[in-house]
Amino acid sequence: MRHRALTVTHSAAPLVPNTRRMPRLTGKIAVVTGSGRGIGRAIATAFAREGATVIATGRGESCDYSADGLEYERLDVSNPDDWERVIGGVADRHGRVDVLANNAGIITYEPVQELTVEDWNQVVAVNQTGTWLGMRAVIPHMLAGGGGSIINVSSIWGTAAVAGAHAYHATKGAVRTMSKNAAITHAKDGIRVNSLHPGFIATPLTDSQDPAVNDYVVGQTPMGRPGQPEEIANGAVFLASGESTFMTGAELVIDGGYLAQ
Repeated sequence: MRHRALTVTHSAAPLVPNTRRMPRLTGKIAVVTGSGRGIGRAIATAFAREGATVIATGRGESCDYSADGLEYERLDVSNPDDWERVIGGVADRHGRVDVLANNAGIITYEPVQELTVEDWNQVVAVNQTGTWLGMRAVIPHMLAGGGGSIINVSSIWGTAAVAGAHAYHATKGAVRTMSKNAAITHAKDGIRVNSLHPGFIATPLTDSQDPAVNDYVVGQTPMGRPGQPEEIANGAVFLASGESTFMTGAELVIDGGYLAQ
């Protein structure tokens, strides 16, 4: 049997990337927690780069974000009064809150029988209660404003487990399911709630950990490298933007293939 040759035609001019792309978050008012460094800092600067007015928050009294064009507010995420002050102030100054990225989190690796009650309570207060308080504070303003996007940063360890780190697993699993609940509750209100699940990311936090822990997790990652904070920030921009308007109650996993195994 004879086969005809396949002829492929090419346009006369090569395709050129659109360097005039409009920023994806123009006009948005966004609050980001735990934004002093690492993933939170990357999310805050990415939001600003995409045109949002960004209120970066952290536990320090002050932080110089002027080079990145960010506002700064002190916020202890485990303190409900802090949340009411910060979100109320943002709404007063800017008229609304469009995006909340609940990123603040801490980790401890002690096994069940060795973790103190004080340390357990601290992990729960920051990772789980802090996320709940953020949603509780911002949802009334989003309802009044006709909608918004909440991005709750969970983890691959909100789905899968390793030895130790049980308090972190418990809280990040709670973030995952709280996000789904809020998404279903407010699906018809224009409020989208999604969880973001990073794998092992090279940050000051992971740099301070036992190198053996880091080597183990990277070794279990199919892509064989740590992720970068900017790679997580790209996912947060997508969830905050109009590109994800039919997405709520979902889990966006950015983990180099870890959970695919």
